[in-house]
Amino acid sequence: MAAPGYGKQSAPEQLPRSAADFSHLPAREAYLASLIDHLPDGAAMDVKTLAVLQPHYGQMACRTALNNLSTAGHLRRVRERISSKDCRWVFRTYFSRTPRSDAWWTRFVTTGDAGEASTPGAPDPPKGRTLNRTSPTSAAYAALAGLGLADARLALSAADCTALEPLAAEWLARGATPALFTAALTAGLPPEGVHSPVAFTRRRLLDRMPPERPRPEPPATRVIECTDCRTPCRPHALLGGLCRRCRGGGACGAPPPDSRALTAAAVHRHAARVRQALAALRGS
Repeated sequence: MAAPGYGKQSAPEQLPRSAADFSHLPAREAYLASLIDHLPDGAAMDVKTLAVLQPHYGQMACRTALNNLSTAGHLRRVRERISSKDCRWVFRTYFSRTPRSDAWWTRFVTTGDAGEASTPGAPDPPKGRTLNRTSPTSAAYAALAGLGLADARLALSAADCTALEPLAAEWLARGATPALFTAALTAGLPPEGVHSPVAFTRRRLLDRMPPERPRPEPPATRVIECTDCRTPCRPHALLGGLCRRCRGGGACGAPPPDSRALTAAAVHRHAARVRQALAALRGS
């Protein structure tokens, strides 16, 4: 087993095991995929461990097989944040006996949502009468209904609360608390009374709407890695779980070739000019 929190993780919504799960793969990849499929979650599945677990293939063969399994849609390497306070990360390999597309893996890694059909056998939602209101006890509706308790001049009917609920919900979405909402709408009411509470409240909701506050984007909780070189990448930069350099067959982690490198013919010409210059110096 790997250290706690690391190792193999089973992808969601896989089909039941069958004899044909890996029949589309070459013999080596099918053998190792079957071995990985039967490992428990949390088991180590790096190339060294896989080479020890079976007698047929060494580390380099296991590494190539893992890359091929990634390309076939059976696995992705992911680093996940497990603590936002001390920025702790773990490294996991998600495995699916059911092959998945790049789009499926990207959606799962970035949102945690498998995004496919519901699990077979899941019960249908109950059928019955539908209500006109989808959330009769929402926070926005309750805040509007409470205005009449704070000041009788702003007593609203159920229909009034339903009509004004979207505006009140926008207040709460912009950070207004129910107490602040009530104070802002009931402060400074005209002493002669309010002729139409619903029209007066709508006007105040529009005129005193709080400003939108910038919402910081939540820190990333999952980062997908190249299956071969383990370099963190954006999901769209990986095809079959491999980065561009690994797909091209270049050495992982090697620096890109220098486009300014001289050809063999240019080196020979340069050497000839150097020899000529040295000969001229010796002659002089």
